[in-house]
Amino acid sequence: ARDTTPRLAEQGEPGGQRWLKLELKLLADVGLVGVPNAGKSSLLAAATNAKPKIAPYAFTTVTPNLGVWRSAADTEASLVLADIPGLLEGAHEGKGLGRAFLRHIERCRLLLHVVDGTRPDPLGDFEAVNTELRLFSPRLANKPQVIVLNKLDVPAVAEAAPQLLERLAAAAGHKRVLAVSAASRANVPALMGRLRKLVASAPAEPPPSV
Repeated sequence: ARDTTPRLAEQGEPGGQRWLKLELKLLADVGLVGVPNAGKSSLLAAATNAKPKIAPYAFTTVTPNLGVWRSAADTEASLVLADIPGLLEGAHEGKGLGRAFLRHIERCRLLLHVVDGTRPDPLGDFEAVNTELRLFSPRLANKPQVIVLNKLDVPAVAEAAPQLLERLAAAAGHKRVLAVSAASRANVPALMGRLRKLVASAPAEPPPSV
């Protein structure tokens, strides 16, 4: 090789310096939110091939879980779902595990709000989670939501479902509500079909600012 040795050099100047704080955020189409033990991980497992830890106690999920749903009718149709730990009242201030993981669903196109139908006050849980979303990030609270009343396989929930769905729709201000059972997969295919249509029509998330 020829001319491999530099013949010209200039005096260097001080370079710029800065400290950067980098956050890794998961990218998903749909983010699952709700109180602890609402059945988010069970729903993720029912809709996708994901194998999250599932147990009958709060905070089974301690890290975000991702799952990919694929349509049986259209092999090219798919959705990425992100399940985060359950939210407690005060999560925006660091209570529980939610605050550490809420950033992972900030770039989701819509939220799937899972409401536990066996809880003493499902409507109160729904409103409490939305309050935490708003206090953490108004942008996150303004994302479109689909609300699912889970545990339809429990007879008491199935009996109360029509009234609960009506109250949830009134509180949400829209009719994107559906009763499902993650345990039996009842209405889960219909839910995923609805999510697919909503994601397709939802505006794309802008790239993060630098």
